[in-house]
Amino acid sequence: MSRIGKMPVELPSGVTVEVNGKVVTARSSKGELTQTIESPLVTVKVEEGAVIVERKNDSIEAKAKHGLYRSLIANMVEGLDKGFAKVLEINGVGYRANLQGKKLVLSLGYSHPVEFTAPDGITIEIDEQNKNQLKISGIDKQKVGQVAAVIRGFKKPEPYKGKGIKYLDEHIVRKAGKTAGKGE
Repeated sequence: MSRIGKMPVELPSGVTVEVNGKVVTARSSKGELTQTIESPLVTVKVEEGAVIVERKNDSIEAKAKHGLYRSLIANMVEGLDKGFAKVLEINGVGYRANLQGKKLVLSLGYSHPVEFTAPDGITIEIDEQNKNQLKISGIDKQKVGQVAAVIRGFKKPEPYKGKGIKYLDEHIVRKAGKTAGKGE
């Protein structure tokens, strides 16, 4: 049996989950998230303050979907309870970020500023003490990760000087630059 799928998803206070056919809806004071169960091999039910995901048989596909949908529902509940956040760090001389309402304007060494508008449900904050850090937060784990990846993609860190946008906990493997050889 799937080790992840068989664990029930405990519901914290303030989070409610409803199952309407193949649609699972989770609500809290922070917002609402829905997930459609597209596989007929998996069923979801709410019992005694927990969400239980069950599979119909022991096929390989059913085992895979069992763990997948349990993880997706657990991420919905965690997002509505605590939220998710990713922190990006901008390294480089003259590289900086500014917020203009919901629009993020990045100066990354290009001939033009790079503008990015945050989608609904995502907030972007610039750290006041450390101006080169961006905090991306929201209730949807997938959306937070996707926005962070798109922003990082504007200027990926390069291996020689480490300039670019990286995750705060990411380690950049540095390469040695060219060395001057002996003139012959």
